[in-house]
Amino acid sequence: MQLSSRLRRDWVSKIRADVLSGIVVALALIPEAIGFSVIAGVDPKDGLYASVVIACVIAFTGGRPAMISAATAATAVVMVDLVRDHGVQYLFAATILMGIIQIVAGLLKLGRVMRFVSQSVMTGFVNALAILIFMAQLPELTGVTPATYGLIALGLAIIYGFPRITRAIPSPLVAIAVLTAVAAAFGLDVRTVAHLGELPSSLPGLALPDVPYTLETLRIILPYSLTLAAVGLLESLLTAQIVDDMTDTPSNKNRECMGQGVANMASAAFGGMGGCAMIGQSVINVSSGARGRLSTLVAGAFLLLLLVSLQDLLAVVPVAALTAVMIMVSLNTFSWRSLRQLRANPLSSSVVMLATVAVVVVTRDLAIGVLVGVLLSGVFFAGKVSRLSRVASELSADGRTRTYRITGQVFFASAGTFADSIDVIEPVERIVIDLHAAQFWDISAVAALDRIVLKARRNGRAVEVVGLNEASATLVERFGQHDKADKPAALAGTH
Repeated sequence: MQLSSRLRRDWVSKIRADVLSGIVVALALIPEAIGFSVIAGVDPKDGLYASVVIACVIAFTGGRPAMISAATAATAVVMVDLVRDHGVQYLFAATILMGIIQIVAGLLKLGRVMRFVSQSVMTGFVNALAILIFMAQLPELTGVTPATYGLIALGLAIIYGFPRITRAIPSPLVAIAVLTAVAAAFGLDVRTVAHLGELPSSLPGLALPDVPYTLETLRIILPYSLTLAAVGLLESLLTAQIVDDMTDTPSNKNRECMGQGVANMASAAFGGMGGCAMIGQSVINVSSGARGRLSTLVAGAFLLLLLVSLQDLLAVVPVAALTAVMIMVSLNTFSWRSLRQLRANPLSSSVVMLATVAVVVVTRDLAIGVLVGVLLSGVFFAGKVSRLSRVASELSADGRTRTYRITGQVFFASAGTFADSIDVIEPVERIVIDLHAAQFWDISAVAALDRIVLKARRNGRAVEVVGLNEASATLVERFGQHDKADKPAALAGTH
């Protein structure tokens, strides 16, 4: 019953909205797929075939309903050197290996890495992507005819104004239809889809990559495959999280990893480049009302229909119409609230967000930007937690014993402060280190304790460590080096 309910929700709960949204997305995929093919150095058909196959396959195998996957810029930039140096067949082989790696990642449940991506990094990722989407439209906004500006303005007016009349039909679809009719009726001098590149006129064929299956081939493609797999999964998991938040529904991140792998392997087998989730098209899809897997399947299937059967109609769609849709996506994707929160949020959170945006925009690489953001988040968090540890001391009435009471978390960021706070050369006979209120987290904490005890003993001081909890005591027992022979005595009072 639960399976039946899930299938109904994913496929037939909102058929009309899913179908219409999928049609809009199919049109929005065309300029992106062709553009990314140019970036990667392959024929436009390779990007278009990839978008068709990946969208259709991921509709069944993915872990996030209503999310759109296809050929993307994030993966295209990784392919450039491989295609230039070895040819497109090696790209297909690398894409198949990329898919295998992603499937293994899903089996190993690496989807859990999303837990380490902070909200600041997520916001920076979204804002950077919005900026990149807008920047990608600049060629269509510079050096063009006045009619192009008029069509873009009309398109934006329809996109934002039509929902005031009705939401029964997605406004981006209405905008594309109206602008196509206006451009054709008045014979406007504007660029059309036909100007973007040669469109395929037949179905892709199924074939294995034409490469020698040797260790040398593996040596060539493995570095690219690992990078493609990592970049593809990172962007897909981040996009899945964004769609989760937009729809207030959960997704299966590990299934998404495996689904991406299957889709990429299928794409390569049909002569397509590798890809991953697309936040821009996913936002279009969800904003247009889609919630199920049917929308993703329709996007891929309708794109194939456009390429094979409706090529003449597709060719006359003005690029200005697609530009207007992507500008809308850019404006809707950007978190404008994050600008107002810059002063209200902690300085470290704002720095992480801005650094993520800056690195992504400068490098045009989402993976590098997110990695920088995650590393900065980790550094700031470690610094914050390390400041929560405290060391207090008390001298006994007879002046012979100094007791140090440690409170808080002791790990690599606070271990140095912990060690420096204990005076091992003070003229006392005995030093007691009370760890009842402390927690040891790593070998850095154990190493700090080793240094304290050994140095104190070299200075003729007796040392007693008390209060280690079970987890901390286990760490000390396994990795501690000080006086192992007398460990029970050294750990007197441990509980």
